Amino acid sequence: PSPTGLGPTVAEATAGMSPGRLQEILAATGLPATHDPVSAVAALSALFTDRTRMAELLDTAPVEALSVLDRLVWGPPYGEVTPNPTPPVKWLRDRGLLLPVSTRTVVLPREAALHLRAGRAHRVPEPVPPVVAAAAERDPQAVDRAAAGQAFTALSTVEELLKLWDGGGPTILRAGGLSVRELKRAATALDVTEPVAAFWIELAYGAGLLASDGETDERYAPTPASDEWLDLSAEDRWTHLATAWLAATRTPGLVGGQDAKGRALSALGPELDRSAAPDVRRRVLALFAELPPGTAPEAETLLRRLRWERPLRGSAPTAEGSDLRSRLALWTLNEAELLGITGRGALAAHTRALLAEGEDTAAALLSPLLPEPLDHVLLQADLTAVAPGPLERPLADTLSVLADVESKGGATVYRFTPGSVRRALDAGQAASDLHAFLAAHSRTPVPQPLSYLIDDVARRHGHLRIGAASAYVRCDDEAVLNEILADRRSTGLRLRRLAPTVLAAQADPGSLLEALRDMGYAPAAESAEGDVLITRAGARRTPPRTP
Repeated sequence: PSPTGLGPTVAEATAGMSPGRLQEILAATGLPATHDPVSAVAALSALFTDRTRMAELLDTAPVEALSVLDRLVWGPPYGEVTPNPTPPVKWLRDRGLLLPVSTRTVVLPREAALHLRAGRAHRVPEPVPPVVAAAAERDPQAVDRAAAGQAFTALSTVEELLKLWDGGGPTILRAGGLSVRELKRAATALDVTEPVAAFWIELAYGAGLLASDGETDERYAPTPASDEWLDLSAEDRWTHLATAWLAATRTPGLVGGQDAKGRALSALGPELDRSAAPDVRRRVLALFAELPPGTAPEAETLLRRLRWERPLRGSAPTAEGSDLRSRLALWTLNEAELLGITGRGALAAHTRALLAEGEDTAAALLSPLLPEPLDHVLLQADLTAVAPGPLERPLADTLSVLADVESKGGATVYRFTPGSVRRALDAGQAASDLHAFLAAHSRTPVPQPLSYLIDDVARRHGHLRIGAASAYVRCDDEAVLNEILADRRSTGLRLRRLAPTVLAAQADPGSLLEALRDMGYAPAAESAEGDVLITRAGARRTPPRTP
């Protein structure tokens, strides 16, 4: 159907119809028989466009048949019929007021629909665009502050996601995308709902900060561009995300739904691209920008305006906002609030600048509204540290290793535990380094319990050493082992002395045995119990296998 809901013309709907069937329609409508299908179609079209004769024909129609026409006249003009239609439908079909499209579908021809509409293309003419009504009037400065606060939250969330997947993120499904379990895990780690987590993941992906690592066991991981992004100022990081969001064809709102074949749509999957998404986002924000600063539009009037500007090509939606463009517009409203594009439902000043003047102006307007990063924390006697605001990156990175985040909000609370201190020691920090770090970045004295905790964990750290070795050489004569270590031919074996009489090697036992024999020694293989291993001539054994 056309955007007006009109169906095909009589000539289009009867193309391919048998001449005998056309003559039957003419006879049922009281028209004289013709000698060919072309003149038959012309006679039927002339009847439907003649207001007087058409009115006389409809005067003879049963009331039920007129009810059927009322349901089709404003679209969609198609209807389903059974092999044995009801008498009203049969009456309409016999007279060509319903023409067959397939064995089970009929259509109301355009000429008949225009007669029933009294020549009107639309039920309610709207020559003037609908006005986007204001839902609320807010203080523009309060709007900007709210949007800036959310912009800072957006930056923190994306940074946390990159840190979460820094060592290698979740594996990629065979069909592409993220599994439901991994999405739930990310949502839990970010402390958001799953749809919101899908938005942040898709945003980082669209901004070029996440991608597949390309390995055999494919996983998602941060890209080299993410390191460059983290080095930017906060306002420049935000403009990068906002610009990527405006141009992205990815639609995270579809995650959790189904495609045309009934398959679930997953985050980062290949089926989430919608070419209309960037155009809808920009048009929604343009309508925001037409309102006075601080004005939050009413969502329904916004959707009505969008539908007026871009009428649906197909049939009208069955429910309010059920078509794709309306859903894209509603998702835009939610995503813009999450990203700090809008604040309290109204467009922020830095977003107006981003749309009209570019990234530099937007960054300049946003910068004074973002909190300054701090270089200190407040240590407390209960083995916690309070960050009263955002921390500088080096401080935040080190503290996240040395302590666990206990709560977030206006102030972040970190807790020191034996496990977190051990994690810092494993990362190469010494106890003295940790004491110096805390003393340099705390506005309060370092509590004694925290100093004791660090010293106690450091005292026990590294007493047991664990490494990897594929084979060993054991000999009671230390001079022989010294000779083997000094021989250049043993370099490839990567030998290392573990004890005066034991060398560890990275080569497997068989290779080590052959190499030492080639060097002129006469080693013997040893079993796990320490006995000499005797093998039959020609026998072959694999290297030792782990359980």
